[in-house]
Amino acid sequence: MSGFGWEAFAEGLGWAAVAAGAVMLVTFAVALRLGVHRVVDIAWGAAFAMVAVVSCAVSAGSGDPVRRYLVTALTVVWGLRLAVHIARRGAGHGEDPRYERMLARAPGNRNLYALRMVYLLQGALVWLVSLPVQAAQYVAGPVSAFAWAGTALVLFGVAFEGVGDAQLARFKADPAHRGRIMDRGLWSWTRHPNYFGDFCVWWGLFLFVCDSWQAAAVTVVSPLVMSCLLIWGSGKRLLERHMAERPGYAAYAARTSGFFPRPPK
Repeated sequence: MSGFGWEAFAEGLGWAAVAAGAVMLVTFAVALRLGVHRVVDIAWGAAFAMVAVVSCAVSAGSGDPVRRYLVTALTVVWGLRLAVHIARRGAGHGEDPRYERMLARAPGNRNLYALRMVYLLQGALVWLVSLPVQAAQYVAGPVSAFAWAGTALVLFGVAFEGVGDAQLARFKADPAHRGRIMDRGLWSWTRHPNYFGDFCVWWGLFLFVCDSWQAAAVTVVSPLVMSCLLIWGSGKRLLERHMAERPGYAAYAARTSGFFPRPPK
């Protein structure tokens, strides 16, 4: 069983918090200049990429270098792909209705409320969810089957959500599909290919710390939290509440898996 550098990991936690916070504060400044807070969605993936890079840099001399570079590269690929996708999807649009509704209920200054309840909260979530990426930098010993299985799961997740996003973009680009429910390709197997892909990514990244059962026990909270967010929190549940009144959605939901892919009924 591989060892784990607890003292170095504890020091790295602070640097990861600084990295996540810095991305969110810069994004907040950009949002104030643009007049829309939807840019924070772009920062979500970018913040994970920044945490991974900073964690790798401050952990130099600790852990196994192959594991460190591999987990960092996978996190950066996932985070930047997501950031670019969201940036392209939101280009030319105004404020996201979710943030409009939230800020309409804001007590006092709307921007300060957004800073507390959106930017700083998401920064804290980035720090928490990225714990396996941070911890993987300090696991000693050569890369094992756990890490290679994690690599395969992450790549599968990135590909799954990437294909799903591309299929949805092509569907929406066709004027003939205006007002219709996307029920083709991966979207006929699950109503949320993007969220299922993220689910695979974060459980795959968690496998990188499983050579140290102590580190795994401490960081398993991260994929569990992400899973809860994707399935019962701000992911699937919130989106389906918004989609429920659209014509044809009830029939689509009845024949299509809510999360884990399976052939349509």
